[in-house]
Amino acid sequence: MSLLSLEHVIKRGRRGRGSQPLLRDITLDVEPGQFVSIWCLDGCERAMLARIAAGVEQPNDGVVKLDGVELQRALAEQWRPSLRFVEPYSAAAAGNTVLSYVQMPLLARGAAPRQAATRAAASLARVGAAALADLCVDDLDATELVRVAVAEALASEPRIIVLDDPTRQVDRPARGSIVRLLRSIADEGVAVLITTSEAVGVAGVDRVLTLRDGRLRADVSAPVAEVVPLPARTRRS
Repeated sequence: MSLLSLEHVIKRGRRGRGSQPLLRDITLDVEPGQFVSIWCLDGCERAMLARIAAGVEQPNDGVVKLDGVELQRALAEQWRPSLRFVEPYSAAAAGNTVLSYVQMPLLARGAAPRQAATRAAASLARVGAAALADLCVDDLDATELVRVAVAEALASEPRIIVLDDPTRQVDRPARGSIVRLLRSIADEGVAVLITTSEAVGVAGVDRVLTLRDGRLRADVSAPVAEVVPLPARTRRS
């Protein structure tokens, strides 16, 4: 059984002068510890797929399941959610220190303050952001915001995290580091599902699919380069 599954998902929305499906018959499975990337240039399609996969939006047709259970029911019944949607630019973070922000969901679910602070600090260290703990979230750059948002999600010990185009506002030289971070999280056993608008989001993942005109296309993989032997070097006398 897949950890997360989307089965024949359809989402309708307005496009241009009429109402057309944003997502058309989407079927997708994500396995435990798998890193899956969906490449899409259309921001509306990309964001909607991520939000539906995370349970933030509801499909018009089809079903989303977590461990074989309808997603909304699974999220409502779990004290510690197995799925988290990562939002680097969440309004809830504004005005808080990084450590306070990361421990918010733990406190909201009844964790003791000392325990919440310890787990939040460990989560920040896990993503390489321990030095940011006492800074105000408002003062972070885009790369730091992504790392802190991932730490906030991981503090709840989810089995899967979902991100919509996580490198969109990150400076180009730092984008690869975010993908490597997500790869390391998947290697630790936490499944990662991202949507992305650029090629950097398809490097080092387990599966790459494309979303175009509302339809999910087949897996994409880089072709294996042909190995051409180098000519033997002639030794000079």
